Amino acid sequence: MGPGRGGRRATLADVAARAGVSTALVSIVMRDLPGASPANRTRIWQAATELGYRPDARARLLRSNRSKLIGVVFTVEQAFHADIVTGLYSAADNVGYELALSAVTPARGEQQAVASLLTDRCEALVLIGPQTPAAQIAELASRAPVVVLARAVRDRAVDVIRNDDAAGIHQAVDHLVAQGHRRIAHIDGGRAPGATERRNAYQTALRRHGLTDMRLAPGGPTEGPGAEAARTLLTSPRPTAVLAFNDRTAAGAMDTFHRAGLNVPADMSVVGYDDSHLARQTHLNLTTVAQDVAQMAELAIQRAVDRANGVTVRHRETILQPHLVSRETTAPPRPNPRSLKRA
Repeated sequence: MGPGRGGRRATLADVAARAGVSTALVSIVMRDLPGASPANRTRIWQAATELGYRPDARARLLRSNRSKLIGVVFTVEQAFHADIVTGLYSAADNVGYELALSAVTPARGEQQAVASLLTDRCEALVLIGPQTPAAQIAELASRAPVVVLARAVRDRAVDVIRNDDAAGIHQAVDHLVAQGHRRIAHIDGGRAPGATERRNAYQTALRRHGLTDMRLAPGGPTEGPGAEAARTLLTSPRPTAVLAFNDRTAAGAMDTFHRAGLNVPADMSVVGYDDSHLARQTHLNLTTVAQDVAQMAELAIQRAVDRANGVTVRHRETILQPHLVSRETTAPPRPNPRSLKRA
């Protein structure tokens, strides 16, 4: 709203006084209801423009008992979550909704993040990669529509939009095998959502290629666990390629390899997962498995809006197909890679 009398924000009463009509008539025009003549409508809108008045959409929503808010819970530390939030903003704007963000941090858990959104009168919640047990997520869905992104939750009360983790891992293994790699290790994501699916897919993919030399290095979803896990892979016989749980894990592993004197990709190929903005930075230029963030965000918002408006959806889970993005961190292995002592 623009300034009214005395520098304050313009009100309906200010517009009414400027146009020489009643406040009730201004309200009718602003809500686009019948009952005002064309001449009065023109006079009122001209007065509103002169005063810089804009209808208070939030107040109107409160009167209608609607908030047009979708709550989003995301983890600050995850680059991929930030990418999804960016997509959610665009998707929400396209359907006339706004987002209320609530972050998970090392000092702020998911339960607290969710609770703050419920007090904001959000019409639906979008949880990105939640670690909350499925039973608790289902209980939350009994209080408000819930859409889970990037994690499988097998409960009919919860909507799920996720990537086919197994397909993505198989593509990554196929890529490395096609380059000639036979000793391929996997740094897993610990207890992070999707870690079990990706770990199992790694093992299945290697068996499919007839490879029995499997090396699983316990890791996690951030650089620190990735770097620590990579140290365990430096002893002989070390692998020629590493498939990391996600891009941040891959970045941590690459740091360890560089510090140990290995060249990526000449001495060690590295593949991440997510194709987050981190993977596309020039100092990494990481080969990775891409998830379709824009489509995930669009589907999540549409499902949240449908649930908020009571629309029946037959299929509660939508699984999207990922695709490999080849960059500069993978190459054919050297014939006789040299062994290094553990860093």
